[in-house]
Amino acid sequence: MGKYLLGIDLGTSACKVALFNRAGRVLGAASGEYPVYYQKPGWAEQNPEEWWDGVCRAVKEVLKLTGICPREIAGIGIDGQSWSAVALDKGGQVLTNTPIWMDTRAQEICDRLNEEIGAETIFQLAGNSLQPSYTTAKVLWYRESLPEVYGKTDKILQSNGYLVYRLTGAVTQDICQGYGWHCFDMRNGIWNEEMCEKLGIPVKFLPPVVACDAVVGSVTEKAAAESGLAAGTPVVAGGLDAACGTLGAGVIHGGETQEQGGQAGGMSICTDTYKADPRLILSYHVVPGKWLLQGGTTGGGGVMRWFEKEFAEYERSQQDRTGKASLVQLNELAESIAPGSEGLVFLPYMSGERSPIWDPEAKGVFFGLDFSKTKGHMVRACMEGVAYSLKHNLDVAEEAGANAEVLRAMGGSANSLLWTQIKSDVTGKPIVVPSSDTATTLGAALLAGVGTGYYQSYEEAVGLTVHETRRHEPDPAAGALYRKPYNTYLELYQALKDLMKKTGGK
Repeated sequence: MGKYLLGIDLGTSACKVALFNRAGRVLGAASGEYPVYYQKPGWAEQNPEEWWDGVCRAVKEVLKLTGICPREIAGIGIDGQSWSAVALDKGGQVLTNTPIWMDTRAQEICDRLNEEIGAETIFQLAGNSLQPSYTTAKVLWYRESLPEVYGKTDKILQSNGYLVYRLTGAVTQDICQGYGWHCFDMRNGIWNEEMCEKLGIPVKFLPPVVACDAVVGSVTEKAAAESGLAAGTPVVAGGLDAACGTLGAGVIHGGETQEQGGQAGGMSICTDTYKADPRLILSYHVVPGKWLLQGGTTGGGGVMRWFEKEFAEYERSQQDRTGKASLVQLNELAESIAPGSEGLVFLPYMSGERSPIWDPEAKGVFFGLDFSKTKGHMVRACMEGVAYSLKHNLDVAEEAGANAEVLRAMGGSANSLLWTQIKSDVTGKPIVVPSSDTATTLGAALLAGVGTGYYQSYEEAVGLTVHETRRHEPDPAAGALYRKPYNTYLELYQALKDLMKKTGGK
């Protein structure tokens, strides 16, 4: 068996590839970017072929950086963004760009099916409400709007499933990403043909459901030539990026919770039993026998990336002089502002919003601007708005019977001590930051490690690779200061949602 594990994380703006040793240390990492296409309001799509190109570039760079022979890689794990709908024909060719998790073009289809079949009937089987972000609605949109694509479709794959296919030729549906389909029986982890018929989804579109750590194939000669990997390297089915990040943060037992700070925000609470709430998201964990009750928001670390791109020209110009990245400079501006941003409140609904409000027409809003407000106020308000969305989801999860005691942070946002402390103060929860800055990629690699026998169990894998680097305790005084702006945050959406719907984005 080889000495190393390779993790591939297929994110929204780029893939990340990292090579790990047995102790979980990153030996080399690289990324491959690809675009998101926003062709119309509510649309967000990507070209799966560009995912593969990005992965091949990143893998080659990692191998070059480390100088490690590809044959020393014991296994490959892959995680991917949620709710893709990669349409393949019988020859395995991609038929069209896939709408991604931010895409909400199929709202009318969801409204109609929730009325015809019954929203409660769908929810009782799938454990999730039928919303346009999910895979189900996107495939039905193909049927109504791209009949030439729909007619040629043989299989629909998730994002990680597509990469598994490109690497191995295997067509699979991992159990964790099954939650994208509303014909997926969330209690039993199998397809429900009766619901397929009600929804109008051909059973033939659905690949066989497999465990996330199942070795489903090995790297083919063709994939080896394109990626630089060694033919014959085992590949596991992989799973959802948030679930792999949850594993990489060390969450494997009931009650443990991951806090997500990547492009999207939210949390994942590990449960031993089925717990569903239509305001939240339920999936299987990548760890067998566990579920994840999730809050998924559109406003996470992506909020600060947007703000930096649009409003940090000055900070970028000062990077050479100060030796500080523009995001670090923005962080320092926010540190000078008191908790609550002196009444400035931000709604981080930058691409509609998912849980718990499920409103594709929701918009980002700064409320409370006046001549006294500075760029620092706006930066801190952005951070606080994301923290409020996290608290909103945690509050709803508590109502559903899932309590989070300690949050384990992952994603780029966890690198900001200020932002992490704000989240701790707003939620009233301690936050632990694990050692790996690549928790999602690590989680994918750990799946490969357990699946190939490199590790004997998830307990061994996590015990060897995940370690606490710092801990944030909530400040009760700061928490008290956040109560009023948090209530304002909740009231703002209620006051503006009809206006948001009326104006749309057009």
